[in-house]
Order: sequence, then C-alpha cells, then structure tokens
Amino acid sequence: MQLTIFTDYGLRTLMYLAAYPERQCSVREVSEHYGISRNHLVKVVHFLSQLGYIDSSKGKGGGIRLAKPAALLRIGDLVRELEPHMQLVECFDKDTNTCRITSGCQLKHFLTEANDAFINSLNRYTLADAVRNKELFPEVILTFVE
Repeated sequence: MQLTIFTDYGLRTLMYLAAYPERQCSVREVSEHYGISRNHLVKVVHFLSQLGYIDSSKGKGGGIRLAKPAALLRIGDLVRELEPHMQLVECFDKDTNTCRITSGCQLKHFLTEANDAFINSLNRYTLADAVRNKELFPEVILTFVE
C-alpha cells in the first residue's frame, strides 16, 4: 500500500500545527519546513479546513492552526479521510472494475481485512503521539509575512 502525496502532505501539515499549538502558523512556513510545494500545500490546507481539522484566517495576524487538540486526532481516521478511495486493487471500485473473477474471488475479502487492520493499527496513535520528538520541530523565527 502506498499513500498519496496529498495524504502525506496533509499528515505532515497536521503534525507541524500540532507541534506549535500555541500560535498561528502559515502555509509558507510549513512548506519551507518540509521543503515541499507551497501551491500544492494550499490545496491540502483548504481540504483539511473543509474537513474541520484546521482553522484558518486571512489577513494580518491570520494563519492556520489545529481546530481540535492533537490528542483527539487519530492517525487512522486522518488517513481514511485524506485518502480518496483506499482501493488497494481494481475490484474495490465497482464502477471501473474489469476483473473477470470478481464475483467468486476471495482475495478482495483478504485485502479488505488487511486494509481495516492497517487503519485500526494507525488508530492506536494520535497526532500528539506523532510529534513527541520536539527536535523535529525547532523553534521557528518568523522573519516573513505571508
């Protein structure tokens, strides 16, 4: 299984915000911290805001921050919402499935079980667990205005 870049960026953004819960952050500082595209990150942040994970405000003093405490955000739930389909194989999408053995195949059941186990395993951890190593998130000196 491989998660999309969108999900990767979403999780990293949430981790960054969880590491700095006391202040507003900017998309620019998150993108610079990770060395990722600001333009792509804007789309990710917008989606996270629509899902209710991020509060955002524009203008002077604006920025982004977590809408809920990091300890309440389970990693598996986040992945499930960020991943567009979580379809491991073609037959998981009945609209585009062309597999000829789908009706009697047992593999899809095994893969569904494995996918559920993956999410359940991730749900043993929260966003707060993911940012315990403070060395990953040094104090940021804000030298720019977005």
